[in-house]
Amino acid sequence: MSYPEPVYPGPGGVITATLRPHDHDPELVYGNGTRAHFLMTGKVSHGLFGLYRWEMSEEVTGPGPHFHRSIQESFYVLSGSIRIYDGRRWIETVAGDFVHVPEGGIHGFRNESGAPAAMLIHFAPGAPREAYFEGTAAMSRGLTMTDEEAAEFYLLHDTFWVER
Repeated sequence: MSYPEPVYPGPGGVITATLRPHDHDPELVYGNGTRAHFLMTGKVSHGLFGLYRWEMSEEVTGPGPHFHRSIQESFYVLSGSIRIYDGRRWIETVAGDFVHVPEGGIHGFRNESGAPAAMLIHFAPGAPREAYFEGTAAMSRGLTMTDEEAAEFYLLHDTFWVER
């Protein structure tokens, strides 16, 4: 494996770094109190990756087993205890644990601890997950869809549910 071709052709560096303070308001708040922070969207990273901070309330929350055909997903637990489905079983993760799921890998996550928990969620490449999160947040606040609308929504957002 080698480095990719250079993207920046200049002879010297440029000042382009940005700061997102830790206390920045979240982009989304789910009906159960989960807060989603869009740290780096695929649009901003030119499709390379997306990075999101997920702050879950003490309520039981999180998606069941599913997979994606076109994106990898990784989880880095920042605080609390989060159950992550690894395709075989639900595993209990704690701060500092990292779980990576390649394309097609069955996974899910849940906060069932009764206490707040937080993690980073990384997608590669940087698919437009923001619209998916906005849709699921609207559903958590009472938006209903027909079965056909839900199937179309999940297909559009590369999310395929698995019975487990």
